[in-house]
Amino acid sequence: MLKDDPLANILYIDLSNRTFMTKKRPELFDRYIGGAGVAIQLLHEECPTGCDPIGPENPIIFAVGPLTSLFPLASKTVAMFKSPHTGNLGESHCGGRSAVAIRMAGYGAIVLKGASDIPIYLSIHGNKVYFHDASSLWGMGSSATGRIIRENETGGGLRTIMRIGKAGENLVSYASVTTETYRHFGRLGLGAVFGSKKLKAIAISGKLSVPVADTKLYRKMYEEIYQKAVESPVMKKYHDLGTAENIIALNKFGGFPTRNLKEATFEKADAISGEAFAAGYLGRRLACSHCPVGCIHIAALREPYEDEPYYYKTSMISYDYEPIYSLGSMLGISDPEGILKLMDSVETAGMDAMSTGVVLAWATEAQEQGLISEKETMGIKFSWGDPAPYINASRLITEQPNEFYTALAKGVDYAGSIYGNRDSALAFGKNEMAGYHTGPGTHVGSLIGLRHSHLDNAGYSIDQKVLAQKQTSPEELADMLLEEERWRQILSSLVVCFFARGIYAPDIVSKLLPLLGFELKLEDINRIGTEIYREKYRFKTREGFSLDELRIPKRIFETSSPVGKFDESYIRRAIDRVKKIMEKQGAD
Repeated sequence: MLKDDPLANILYIDLSNRTFMTKKRPELFDRYIGGAGVAIQLLHEECPTGCDPIGPENPIIFAVGPLTSLFPLASKTVAMFKSPHTGNLGESHCGGRSAVAIRMAGYGAIVLKGASDIPIYLSIHGNKVYFHDASSLWGMGSSATGRIIRENETGGGLRTIMRIGKAGENLVSYASVTTETYRHFGRLGLGAVFGSKKLKAIAISGKLSVPVADTKLYRKMYEEIYQKAVESPVMKKYHDLGTAENIIALNKFGGFPTRNLKEATFEKADAISGEAFAAGYLGRRLACSHCPVGCIHIAALREPYEDEPYYYKTSMISYDYEPIYSLGSMLGISDPEGILKLMDSVETAGMDAMSTGVVLAWATEAQEQGLISEKETMGIKFSWGDPAPYINASRLITEQPNEFYTALAKGVDYAGSIYGNRDSALAFGKNEMAGYHTGPGTHVGSLIGLRHSHLDNAGYSIDQKVLAQKQTSPEELADMLLEEERWRQILSSLVVCFFARGIYAPDIVSKLLPLLGFELKLEDINRIGTEIYREKYRFKTREGFSLDELRIPKRIFETSSPVGKFDESYIRRAIDRVKKIMEKQGAD
């Protein structure tokens, strides 16, 4: 990396004694590029083996990459921590202004350690860190918290505000962290780690410039990438309808999970499609910092006040494919306004929408089967298609007034182990499923994925592009998933939005890195991707993860997929292939 690049600076903050210091660690970035690569090394350094995920010893790592602030769509921040939801690797990515603010404040990474004895929020303005009493903010939703902090903060430069809601404060294991109102560190419970540290929010700002080795070549490469971004049909799709465009296509394909995956098509998918939301509710589009696409779609929900029928309030609610799936079809809800109200409830509390929807879908089926009654639900009767009981239940998950809602606050895998019907408790590696039942690729991908996420290796894409066309062995499937996941380690180290993975192809990446002081050939880049994958897997196994012990929900074999039914032996063979590869590479 370039000698004068502030990317090498790592800010260490101790919340217990309210101290901070900066260390230059160029060797980390030279070896692992940035983002996910640097974050996993810092996690190995700072996280004690077997630590309590909601104990003060669990660190929070934020890391950005060398492309941040310089190139379009390189605007994600990687967060790493030990997940309170799965008990092993927690990794979440967030856009908005977070990455650029960290970079312009003069850091490539931030390490948070310890825990405060009272609620606090942090202000990081360049080389200054301030610790503020946040007792008056504790108990507020994320939007109100952000508004108050914006009013209190001073100083110039580009700014981000990360904050939690009540779910994080109450240690819901899948609580999220919100940035810029509409972006999130959504999955795996970073919000609960914030809450365990009594950390309500972090405001970061900066105005440094970032060096490049060759200004003329930089401008040329910038223009090339920018034009690809604005001319790409894929990017246009994300701008026009966003990821919600996938609803009709996946429903026709037969891969759209519905009513806790009892079915894989939703008879009213058209009513909750991206087209329907755009026609009836789209209020505006937003973009992450340094992104020309604008894929963030905001619905304007206009409702009359109960006691003033001629006066209306308008709520601005972000939507995309995943929350429409999890809080819509997964619960049988076909009313867009009902979905938006449920989204708003989940968002205000600060919970991961995907996990919340899957948990509520399991609870509905469990109540149908008599495994739970209205005694456990505190009078709520779940009903497919009716948003009202789900809105009430989402608030009770946040508050955890009894043992049942405390179980739901720990995720569907835990709740299923307590109350039964575990075969339909749709979690992979203890993380709730995403909105795809396209075939074995998506499920194997989530089981073996380092984050147990559909974004780890895009198994759903392999289902549609490969498995739908020809027979593929479990071993071939595993190899394809691992190849994609290794390359995504490079993208998440740069850190590039995965929507732009077609733009930031290997040949482009190998041209960009020399501009930033990285003398790496393509084979070096691929080797680094493999090493980062191995280091993440090593952390997971260190914390008790085992491919042999993965639970596979039986429901995925009962509901037909677009590539036909598949059985557990196929899945197990693919998992065994991954295990053998990792053993050969010495990752265990």
